[in-house]
Amino acid sequence: MFSKYEKLINEADDLSLLEQIRVEIFGKKGILAKEFAKMKDIPENERKAFAKSLNIQKATLAKLFEEKKATLEAQETKKRMREESIDVTLFNGRSTSGALHPINDTLSRIIDYFVSMNFAIEEGPFVEDDFHNFEALNLPDYHPARDMQDTFFFADNYLLRTHTSPVQIRTMQRSRPPIRIISPGSVFRRDFDLTHTPMFHQVEGLVVEEEGRVSFSNLKFILEDFLKYMFGDVEVRFRPSFFPFTEPSTEVDISCIFCQGEGCRVCSHTGWLEVLGAGMVDSNVFKAVGYENVSGYAFGLGVERFAMLIHKIPDLRSMFEGDLRLLEQFR
Repeated sequence: MFSKYEKLINEADDLSLLEQIRVEIFGKKGILAKEFAKMKDIPENERKAFAKSLNIQKATLAKLFEEKKATLEAQETKKRMREESIDVTLFNGRSTSGALHPINDTLSRIIDYFVSMNFAIEEGPFVEDDFHNFEALNLPDYHPARDMQDTFFFADNYLLRTHTSPVQIRTMQRSRPPIRIISPGSVFRRDFDLTHTPMFHQVEGLVVEEEGRVSFSNLKFILEDFLKYMFGDVEVRFRPSFFPFTEPSTEVDISCIFCQGEGCRVCSHTGWLEVLGAGMVDSNVFKAVGYENVSGYAFGLGVERFAMLIHKIPDLRSMFEGDLRLLEQFR
């Protein structure tokens, strides 16, 4: 009787048929279930031998079934792979070369300039403590300038850094002058609109020397040269401003690269575009890291701001959406 089902299993040529045979043999109403049901009518002295014989048949059929199932599954997989295979050697006329993302391209240009001017590159953690992100930068708890930076706070006085200035503090804590660094990297603020995103990139610079060896003139020269390197033949102007960590402080503008300073919608008809902030390092910052008899300057810029101006991108958010229609323009 069971030889019939062994033959059926061996001759099954697809998984659906094999499943029907399985139900017929092993199902609740299958042949094995019916045979085991007969045990109640078998004399007790013959029952043990009958059960043993059935279990041997059951094990034999189960093994045969699993082997056949594995064979059919392998055949099915091989068939599907053959049908779905792709010849990757076929020529695709639409294939095009890639390009750097405009943010990466702009960041690389910025870094190349400052490395050529003998600045070292320093990096730091994304998650900072209050001391390195605020206190050491002359931003105590009561300082109103803290409200200018919408911060992502964690428990235990930790936060996502709002600028890369903490890298400057960490560098000064572990090193002695002379210091000449830039600190490129991601920063985080709770802001999202045409010109702001929750995550963006900054490059901040710091130069520290013995007192009297660094002046505002040095800062002015390096920034003018840098901005002409990035934007070409533009005019540069310095306006008095306020930053807690520098004194005196300045905001730096370039003549509008869209209207050549004549006035347009982009520059709000002023002829000028604000591009970065800078100043001489405040003495309180030096006190926080234990420096004495030194002077230095610092500056900071937003990489996205530069990328938007260089590539004439109107909406900052579009650079993070991965839209190929935009990115393909930078090949």
